[in-house]
Amino acid sequence: MGAESVGPLVVGVDSSTQSTKALVVDASTGEVLARGQAPHTVDGTAGKESDPRQWWRALGEALAQCGPAARQASAVSVAGQQHGLVTLDAAGEPVRPALLWNDVRPARESEQLIADGGGPAAWAKRIGSVPGPAFTVAKWAWLRAHEPAAAAATAAVRLPHDYLVQRLTGQPVTDRGDASGTGWWSSTTGAYDPEVLERVGLAPAMLPRVALPGEAAGTVRTDELPLPHGALVAAGTGDNMAAALGLGLRPGQPVLSLGTSGTVYAVSTRRPADPTGTVAGFADARGDWLPLACTLNCTLAVDRVAALLGRDREAVEPGGDAVLLPFLDGERTPNLPHASGLLHGLRHDTTAGQLLQAAYDGAVFALLRALDELPGTDAAPGAPLLLIGGGARGDAWRETVRRLSGRPVVVPDADELAALGAAAQAAGLLLEEDPAAVARRWGTARGAEYPAREQDTATWGRLTATLSNAALLWGS
Repeated sequence: MGAESVGPLVVGVDSSTQSTKALVVDASTGEVLARGQAPHTVDGTAGKESDPRQWWRALGEALAQCGPAARQASAVSVAGQQHGLVTLDAAGEPVRPALLWNDVRPARESEQLIADGGGPAAWAKRIGSVPGPAFTVAKWAWLRAHEPAAAAATAAVRLPHDYLVQRLTGQPVTDRGDASGTGWWSSTTGAYDPEVLERVGLAPAMLPRVALPGEAAGTVRTDELPLPHGALVAAGTGDNMAAALGLGLRPGQPVLSLGTSGTVYAVSTRRPADPTGTVAGFADARGDWLPLACTLNCTLAVDRVAALLGRDREAVEPGGDAVLLPFLDGERTPNLPHASGLLHGLRHDTTAGQLLQAAYDGAVFALLRALDELPGTDAAPGAPLLLIGGGARGDAWRETVRRLSGRPVVVPDADELAALGAAAQAAGLLLEEDPAAVARRWGTARGAEYPAREQDTATWGRLTATLSNAALLWGS
């Protein structure tokens, strides 16, 4: 911790699929004074599950790595992976491992919920989103159908970030951003939807209170973590909403996030309601909206292809006509939960580097198709794409986005944007300011700029034709 710091300190936490990261930040300047990170494990034997208690242990380890700076924090905020189903018993202990966002087992329950609720358009109008397999409501329906004893033992349902906030404060609190990814919070009313809750057999008392933007969840009431007792705890939010805060996004600025999942989103002042289900009508953490599309297969899928080919992830080669759709875990956007990876156009002269490039092309193609559906970004079609996430640091990812989009790209210098956004939320609470304005003052979106290049329409056309034919193969 530097002696130059004069502002109050805040802690921003990002509890993601694979690890928990913690940043101690000077609330006045945005300077990161200390950081820590601890891993999680994901059980992929049947679906995608994690024991929530390991998130709490990882949070403690990450904060301990921050040293004495964490104990001087005045406020804390937690961002967490969206959609996860955390089921707690009457004592507050997990009934079973949490079902994570990328668990596609609830595909059948999702289809049934959509049908029972009047179809996709009715869901979009009422809830703001069409509840695909990733949504918490589909996961709860799956649990009731496949593990009725676990569902019966459940006294409380939480999202991953809710679970950590409750252990910090002793209070069951969530926020509108993360709640909007459940499928039982209505963007029309700004409250839990009683009809949806009744349909899935979930009592309102089993859910956390939804805090208003800028409202505290409580204060630190635990002695298990190296945080000051009594420090303010913000309501927290979902990881994508936190990253939007971390960038200080203004309405219409498009973002591509390249991580375990790929996401495209932009802040909007208009409530989104996409009846096709491509764009989720999420709320943001401030009072606006965050229309977002998410793909399941992004950096991990491409890394897996690189490993199969025995190549470094950057060892791509141009040329060739091969098309590779890397839908290794099924896919959410497009909605193909039963999909698998598909290779088309293999020739004798196709090289391993060209196959790897085709995997990048397939992953980026899915994201850019979804970006075209986002409301509010068409006003400035040539606006730079903000490229974030672990993949944004890779040359192959960045150049693939430039080549397939034909648009300029900005890669912000700031990293760990979800944790930084959580820190901005904590700072906004502490300083009584708009957290996005706090992040803009910190200059978090500044970074390297890459000009537009000519769009590769030939590759785009091959990908479009292959996806159209493959969708028939996968039954969608």
